[in-house]
Amino acid sequence: MIDPRNYQPRADVLHDRVVLITGASGGIGKAVALAAARHGARIILHGRNIRKLEAVYDDIVGGGAPRPSILPMDFEKAGPDDYDRMVAALEQEFGRLDALLHNAGMLGERAPIEHADVAKWMRTMHVNVNAPFILTRCCLPLLKQAKDPSIIFTSSGVVPRPRAFWGAYLPSKWASDGLMRMLAQELEAHPAVRVNSLNPGKVRTNMRLQAYPAEDRATLPEADTIVAPYLFLLGPDSRGITGETFECQ
Repeated sequence: MIDPRNYQPRADVLHDRVVLITGASGGIGKAVALAAARHGARIILHGRNIRKLEAVYDDIVGGGAPRPSILPMDFEKAGPDDYDRMVAALEQEFGRLDALLHNAGMLGERAPIEHADVAKWMRTMHVNVNAPFILTRCCLPLLKQAKDPSIIFTSSGVVPRPRAFWGAYLPSKWASDGLMRMLAQELEAHPAVRVNSLNPGKVRTNMRLQAYPAEDRATLPEADTIVAPYLFLLGPDSRGITGETFECQ
């Protein structure tokens, strides 16, 4: 099997694929959106900040890639009707969904459980676990309309190496990986739909800065240097691979 870290995609490997990327206004989500668009994908940019999404939109169009769509939604506040309207709009516009990348997330509060803020804990679990579950559930009919659909969850280095004082973030990532594996097994009757996770590793992002404020950021790779595994799982070269977690570095 191809090592996703060394994957070298063809220029048109994602031609005409409809790809929804959550958390696409910056960091890894933005980097993957730009790269996937350059390889022919029709990107749906999700995020909370419309201004930042418009900036990514301009970068994609300015690079000559297919014109993306913007999907503003705050997962922390969204209710069932918001998801239903979103899926209805996607179905009307595209009729299918070829890939769904769950990139949006929040670090939350890093504190001992004894002193954890319950409201912050619940918000973190909701954004990192409940929202991807709801979005996946709502988008599955659209994904099943595609010939070669892919769902990608975001894992973390804290999953295999649990440690103290990570608050809700650590159990939320355990839950995310468990959700991925459960869904992969549930979709065995629909083998065209593959479900996997990617662990980005240490990357120069705002979330990394929140987690390690004293770290020398100059030692960290930029987000655009780790996009190859994302392109691999978004495209046809990963067909048949499901229920796996891959490292980006």
